[in-house]
Amino acid sequence: MTATRTSQTPPLEPIASDELGGSFRGELLLPTSPGYDTARRVWNGAIDRHPACIARCTGLADVVAAVRFARERDLEIAVRGGGHNVAGTAVCDDGVVIDLSAMRAEWVDPAGRTAWVQGGALWGDVDHETQAHGLATTGGIVGHTGVAGLTLGGGLGFLMRKHGLTIDNLLAAEVVTAEGSIVRASADEHPDLFWALRGGGGNFGVVTSFRFALHPVGPTVMAGPVFWAADDTADVLRLYRDFAAEAPDELGSVIRLGTVPPLAVIPADLHWRPAIAVACCYAGSVEDGERAVAALRRFGTPLVDLLAPAPYAAFQGGLDATVLHGWHYYWKATNLAGLSDDAIAVIADHAYAASSPRSYAAMFHMGGAVARVPHDSTAYAGRDVAHNIIIDAVWLPDESGEHAAAETAWARRFLQALQPHRAGGVYVNFLDSDDDSSRVREAYGDRIYRRLAEVKARYDPDNVFHHNKNIQPSSYRRPA
Repeated sequence: MTATRTSQTPPLEPIASDELGGSFRGELLLPTSPGYDTARRVWNGAIDRHPACIARCTGLADVVAAVRFARERDLEIAVRGGGHNVAGTAVCDDGVVIDLSAMRAEWVDPAGRTAWVQGGALWGDVDHETQAHGLATTGGIVGHTGVAGLTLGGGLGFLMRKHGLTIDNLLAAEVVTAEGSIVRASADEHPDLFWALRGGGGNFGVVTSFRFALHPVGPTVMAGPVFWAADDTADVLRLYRDFAAEAPDELGSVIRLGTVPPLAVIPADLHWRPAIAVACCYAGSVEDGERAVAALRRFGTPLVDLLAPAPYAAFQGGLDATVLHGWHYYWKATNLAGLSDDAIAVIADHAYAASSPRSYAAMFHMGGAVARVPHDSTAYAGRDVAHNIIIDAVWLPDESGEHAAAETAWARRFLQALQPHRAGGVYVNFLDSDDDSSRVREAYGDRIYRRLAEVKARYDPDNVFHHNKNIQPSSYRRPA
């Protein structure tokens, strides 16, 4: 599926160059600028939008100038951190993209075990800097995912069962509001905004930097995937059900169902073979990790076992080449109450029915520290679910005619088949462009959504930041 242009506003070249250029030290890219076509592209190659202006910011003052410029002219605003959102919310047609991709600095305080991270940083950047001190915080499972988007939606990762979601490790945020004001949000400053930022997505302003709590991790951890043939899926999932129920909090795991990716560490004769994998990372000593994964490694006849002591930062980037920039992606997702025999049968029946060998489903084991955070502490609603599953349809740009319709239909069928086994709710970061406002409400539930709408009304009453999975302010009325 490809998002295409539907409207055109008058050219901004003379206005943007003359007025924004005077207060803006970053790079201003217009449709006639060299590099514009590359800059408007995001991770999901199915997104094809043409902003009137891309304001590539170098710091906080640039963000303030860009927000005020767009606000004063009633221009659509899209905010780009890592540009990794599957729905392409990081870029808009005809409006202004506030691009933070040049703002990727990190400042680590090893003694205080905290870090400030700018809004354009990627998780690979953060892991690289924090691991120099043997520290980490919960981040995504792909290194080129943006810090901002993942954090603001919640933040799933291998460390979450031990250290909580990414938002549970967020200590403060620097925000440019819809008025172009600079606000520090934390437990002590603007606590209502701080609550909303932890799960409410990009609805409340442009977050230019984040302060995270860090924890001792690695630098060597017991980590990696074990692959079994697709025919063993039901047996592996039944074993995993018991394995996960007894897993210590230190053990994070993600199941991947699809084909064996063509990575250099995997024998070539296994590449693209239908398979189920359980990837683990133990946030403790290697020796304890070896004991924790022993039962998994002994089960059945694995195609390949890559669980071994590994540098944490390298493991975190191990999947980067399997979800490359520019490929086409379409997602469907839900929360699962558990892995009943019936749910296992549905997963085994549907996971390998995709036509593209790049498509897959991934299932995150939740629980642990995630479930122990009080429900009202953040705007994340899925703390009691057992598993979170994402169905990821993937195809190459030149394969759209062959795969786009079929893969989209596969993802929708798979999700529909899971309906009887859902726990309710969905992870907002996994919503795609065709997931409407009802799915956004589902992600939060009525109580959290109403509270978010009240905070939105205080900080963005005109819904300036709406090019996202939108929370409409409680007093908002859509223009006729």
